Amino acid sequence: MEIELATQDKAGPLGWFKALPVNFKNKVVNLVRSIKKLGQDDPRRVMHSLKVGVALTLVSLLYYWRPLYDGFGVSGMWAVLTVVVVFEFTVGATLSKGLNRGFATLSAGALGFGAHHLARLFGEKGEPIVLGLLVFLLATASSFTRFIPRIKARYDYGVLIFILTFSMVSVSGFRVDELFELAQDRLSTIAIGGATCIIVSICVCPVWAGEDLHKLVASNIEKLANYLEGFGGEYFKDSEDEESGRDSKGDKAFLQGYKSVLNSKNTEESFANFARWEPGHGRFHFGHPWEQYLKIGALARQCAYRIDALNGHVNSDLQAPLELRNKIRKSSTKMCSESSKALKALAFAIQTMTDPSAAKPHVENSKKAINELKVVLKTISLEKADLLAIIPIASIASTLTEITKCVKNISELVHKLSCQAHFKSSVESTVPPENQKPQLLHRGSIKPVLDGGNDDHVIITVHESNEEYSLQNEFSQPPKLGQ
Repeated sequence: MEIELATQDKAGPLGWFKALPVNFKNKVVNLVRSIKKLGQDDPRRVMHSLKVGVALTLVSLLYYWRPLYDGFGVSGMWAVLTVVVVFEFTVGATLSKGLNRGFATLSAGALGFGAHHLARLFGEKGEPIVLGLLVFLLATASSFTRFIPRIKARYDYGVLIFILTFSMVSVSGFRVDELFELAQDRLSTIAIGGATCIIVSICVCPVWAGEDLHKLVASNIEKLANYLEGFGGEYFKDSEDEESGRDSKGDKAFLQGYKSVLNSKNTEESFANFARWEPGHGRFHFGHPWEQYLKIGALARQCAYRIDALNGHVNSDLQAPLELRNKIRKSSTKMCSESSKALKALAFAIQTMTDPSAAKPHVENSKKAINELKVVLKTISLEKADLLAIIPIASIASTLTEITKCVKNISELVHKLSCQAHFKSSVESTVPPENQKPQLLHRGSIKPVLDGGNDDHVIITVHESNEEYSLQNEFSQPPKLGQ
């Protein structure tokens, strides 16, 4: 690219003009590729665009079809504007905007109509003064309520429409005689536009904000698990390859996945806010505990911040001595492995909405690994090693301990979510392969034994989990070998 620019500069304006068609073609090709990639990444975007087109076409009939136009007139344009403003990507966002706009228009129109009649009581000279005073008071109070966090999060759009509608009805009522008919037509067309958006959004390939939040939280937990799964091998692999001089900082893509979790707060809160507006659908019934997802997401971000600190040790040029790293290798790797398995089990439980009890053994094993690591660190400190050499591994151990505590807290919240959301009991088919216990093959032997009393015995010995259980049964008949 730089060579082409240099060539064009040397050729002057004529060369630039000749290269213009080629450059234009390249830009068009790149634009088409980016649009194609955008649609391939999430095909729902294409469907959303088609849904908006369908909704706009339907409300346009208020203008195109003569009987409807005779009934609503130019007020039909409010239906078109409502579709453009209200229709959002998810059902929850569309419902939120549609209901906010509808109730705000209704309440503001009623108040504006009342303000108009109240102002008329003060005569021709006092009417504009009273109207101006009422507009000032309601606009000031409504604008101030937009700073309240709860209203800002859920009803900000409704408050904005309330201010707009009340001001328009109050001010226009001073010059318009048929104020009631005007307000009625606008409210009707806005209701038609909002209803069209809601019906199309729900009935045609709906995109549920609650389902997206559900998948996002599970995906974030899985990203943390992937990092912990690879950290032990990556960090201590570096220590093994240090003397051989091999480059251990090659492909570390799995170490970067957790970074998207750090910035997921706004997305999660937005999804949770819209999910509250959505009706029950699929596995998510009315009153689903969306607040629990926000709590789990907050803990996942805390864990991600600690992982970010841990990742600094992997990329640091100042590493602990090889000998000290090898001493904490076993307990640290075990801690990471068990925490990773616990997080994967929790993510799988959220995805499938099944009982997350499979994560409990791994959480307990990670606690045991913490105690083992503490013993190792105490042993190292008693050996009177160099303090500067101990600090890096002590920092890693402290961070791993905090991560394990975060995993434990996440596990508790997921269990609470499973109770509130009524997750189904886990069955064998829903347990992830990495958490399935291997089937034990029982090895046994049958030996005929002669006792002093000339009675026949059979000793059956069963070997399972390094334990032997011997059962001695008496039979009245001698055993028949070969059966």
